[in-house]
Amino acid sequence: MASSKQVSKKRGPPPGQAPPETKEDFENELKLLARQAKNETWSQWSRQQAAIYGKAVALIALTAVYANVSVLTLSPAYGQIAANRLHHYVVWTGLFVGWAGNLALRRALPFNTITILPLIALHIPMLQFYLFAFTSLLGVKYGPAITEGLTLFPLVVVSASCIADILDQADLSGLPSSVASSAPGLVSYMVFRYAETSFFGQLVEQMGTSIMQTRMALELSLAATYSLMGRSQLLRYAVPGILHAIMYNTHLMTESATASLNSTLNTTGWSLVDRWESNTGYISVLDSHVNGFRVMRCDHSLLGGEWTKLGRDIVAEPVYSVFTQLEAIRLVQVPERVPDSEAHALNIGLGIGTTPSALISHGINTTIVEIDPIVHKFATKHFGLPPNHTAVIEDVVSWSRLNAPTLREHYDYIVHDVFTGGAEPVDLFTDTFLQGLEYMLKPNGVIVINYAGDLTLPPLSIVVNTIRDIFPSCRIFRENEPPSKDKVEEAGGDFDNVMIFCLKTDDQITFRNPVEADFLRSVSRMQFLIPKHEVPLSALLPVNEVGILRANETEKLMKWHEQSALRHWDVMRVVLPSQIWNQW
Repeated sequence: MASSKQVSKKRGPPPGQAPPETKEDFENELKLLARQAKNETWSQWSRQQAAIYGKAVALIALTAVYANVSVLTLSPAYGQIAANRLHHYVVWTGLFVGWAGNLALRRALPFNTITILPLIALHIPMLQFYLFAFTSLLGVKYGPAITEGLTLFPLVVVSASCIADILDQADLSGLPSSVASSAPGLVSYMVFRYAETSFFGQLVEQMGTSIMQTRMALELSLAATYSLMGRSQLLRYAVPGILHAIMYNTHLMTESATASLNSTLNTTGWSLVDRWESNTGYISVLDSHVNGFRVMRCDHSLLGGEWTKLGRDIVAEPVYSVFTQLEAIRLVQVPERVPDSEAHALNIGLGIGTTPSALISHGINTTIVEIDPIVHKFATKHFGLPPNHTAVIEDVVSWSRLNAPTLREHYDYIVHDVFTGGAEPVDLFTDTFLQGLEYMLKPNGVIVINYAGDLTLPPLSIVVNTIRDIFPSCRIFRENEPPSKDKVEEAGGDFDNVMIFCLKTDDQITFRNPVEADFLRSVSRMQFLIPKHEVPLSALLPVNEVGILRANETEKLMKWHEQSALRHWDVMRVVLPSQIWNQW
């Protein structure tokens, strides 16, 4: 049988394209094919690099958001300022250790580094839960840093290590070697800082708008995202953390978690009436059945309280006399005083609504500006704030700037009572803001400003000097009788509520004698309505030593925040038992 010959088949040109006829055509076709191959290679390289940088940026952003949520989670137990005090040092150290040690960590682990991120993230809520029980032992100075050192720090270390591993795959051959070695770390840190700063404001603004926008829910959501990025069989070791979150973590804003927390509080004579998270912090309403009072809490401070055991007639009996003494604004004698039924009052800051409730009960047309919607909701629902008022739920600085031109000399009374205690909103004490209030106050109007702080520190003097720079006639009172020098030294300070009553004129401030109607049938008002403990100007630092607070010099007050906040934490631990603050 004859052998068959194999005939080679030549591949012809693509359909519709003539074969190269000359050497030149052939060379051009080769160049075209080379360009196509180069384009395909560049496109593939671009996709690979984009995937590398995209994954790195996603992990950086995720870590930045978790760092923000971590510090927000500490604020109910330690307060916002104390929680932030050493937070950045924990984060910076974790970033450095993780970035510098990524190779050692990669070699030490028998699995991909990224696969342990979900395990850490899913156990953090459980660790925080148990560490909060030791806040009194850990203390306010270092407790937040120790807590984050055992929770956030490992997460940041491993995250930074993973980011370094990812960027090791990036092609930086086009850069000089000196730049290529340092650029990934520097740029990553810049992106992290930008993300951390940008996301924090958004988190605070959106806090509490849904159950998913609460502290524990955010931590668990972020842990779930880590789980998607680091999927592996190791996730089965996260079961304890998941089960604890579902069954035992009372920090979740769910009905079952609230009921569980209530059962624990009931054993100590307390009960949780309501709670939610909002843009100013963790807000809760608590009843003390042993002592017979109800309080509203914001993070690690109190916004006010009333005696439930004394009942309510026209208004409730406040636990703190300062809010009753603020009502003495009606008793300041001014020429051509209008009757209450024709008067207008502006109340900045609500708390439980003690002072505005009294003003409304006297028939005064009252506008309340409060930044926190939950505070207003709870004051109405649980503290009997009368509905017949104008509620403005927004930042008072923005509101004042927008509305002051149309409210010139509109208000007979202005009550400035914002949350302080080391965390005062500084912008509300600047000369610019106070000038706006002066503009809205009638010529014969009265303003009272409540400032809670330490009389031994300069901030009070700075605030008083600023107020007196705007208002020519003022008198200063403190809520309680001044302590002895020995008690001040023992306590490490002299913390109290200080009320500054002022006029737009040079007239001396005097209070008229109250009549029966001024007391609103309230025992507390009969006893505390008239301020008694006047603070002489000699007890404060003069302007030439501390100056006033201008809008572009707010750091003058902010630099004292840490010291004030640490002392405030100690005061709050005396006011309420530690276990109440820890169990939020």
